[in-house]
Amino acid sequence: MQRGDYLIRKTFYALITLIVVIIFNFFLFRILPGDPVRALIQNARMDHDAVDRIKAQFGLDKPIWFNFEGSTVQVIASEVSLLAEPEAGSSVEHTASAGERLNYEQRSEDGQWILAARSNAEGSVTARGWAPAESVKVSVNPLDSQFFVYMRNLLQGELGDSFAQRGVPVSELLAERVWRTVVLLVIGEVTAIVLGIMLGIVASWRRGSRLDTGIMLWGLFTWSIPTFFFGIILVILASGHLPTGRMVTVGLKPEDGWAYWADVGKHLILPTITLGIGFTSSYMMVMRSSIVEVLSEDYILTAKAKGLNTFQILRDHALKNAMLPMVTLITLSLGYTVGGAIQVETVFSWPGVGRLIYDAVGDRDFPVLQGAFLLIAISVIAANFLSDLLYSALDPRVKVE
Repeated sequence: MQRGDYLIRKTFYALITLIVVIIFNFFLFRILPGDPVRALIQNARMDHDAVDRIKAQFGLDKPIWFNFEGSTVQVIASEVSLLAEPEAGSSVEHTASAGERLNYEQRSEDGQWILAARSNAEGSVTARGWAPAESVKVSVNPLDSQFFVYMRNLLQGELGDSFAQRGVPVSELLAERVWRTVVLLVIGEVTAIVLGIMLGIVASWRRGSRLDTGIMLWGLFTWSIPTFFFGIILVILASGHLPTGRMVTVGLKPEDGWAYWADVGKHLILPTITLGIGFTSSYMMVMRSSIVEVLSEDYILTAKAKGLNTFQILRDHALKNAMLPMVTLITLSLGYTVGGAIQVETVFSWPGVGRLIYDAVGDRDFPVLQGAFLLIAISVIAANFLSDLLYSALDPRVKVE
């Protein structure tokens, strides 16, 4: 298979995976028990009409999959009065003229009345009332549902509005926080990679010695400790010596220049150590086993026969080939790193995407969770895609099949 065909196939698989993730991402948060609207309402005495208006504002009044109940109402009589109750003599909420379109909400039990709502240009309901069924025509649009509205908004680059933050676009919330998570992940990953590779090289160089045993025990110990627990231990030990929460000291702003960024650096120390140490062990163990495997190859025996010492063999022959599995591990571990970042950001109150996810779970903020999980999924899919391309390009022994 030509490399161009291989690239097309991998791209196709990545797109299919992304589509599946998008669909799963939508339904994942809607199968959870509870009502997100009720979670947002602070006043327990709020009437049902107010709750219905909030649901309509966020599109939660629509069916989840297909909408066979109706979407809009068109007035076919010369004039129709929307009544407060579906009976004669009720007060008039709004008078609709012929041809006017209203939002369909529900039909009465006897089917004789239609509950419709009039909205302004901003989408806010200005009037709601019952109209005789024979005076209006209900238009049914099966695609006017939560799922298809979600998909249509995604194609337009919209992630919806936050429930908890009252209409703030999810894209703005993510854009505000994603760079903070990227800074934390990059520094933590670089720390883990450098430290893991160095320890893996030393352990393989002195394999079978007490140093090798000590490094392996340390790696297994740090690998077995949950990230959040390790972070809590560091908070206890460093309290009073290093900042243990937030991203910057209250009162400092970017306009303060180096003082601001130096303070951000101090706040990064503990989260970076927690994230870096937590992932060092996996890189160290893979690097050690990879070098040990390479050292058993015939060309290493040839290098020894030429009189090269252990350091020269590691530097000139073993290290280059042992790095191939590390390339795959580094790219594939992105998803686990993001998962660890959620715990680290929660422990240290770091205002990134992980902390945003934690708060959104408590608030049942579906749009924020959908947007954040979609961002993570795209990152992981892109990392897997990059891993396949890099491995096939770096290792000539891997055939493009």
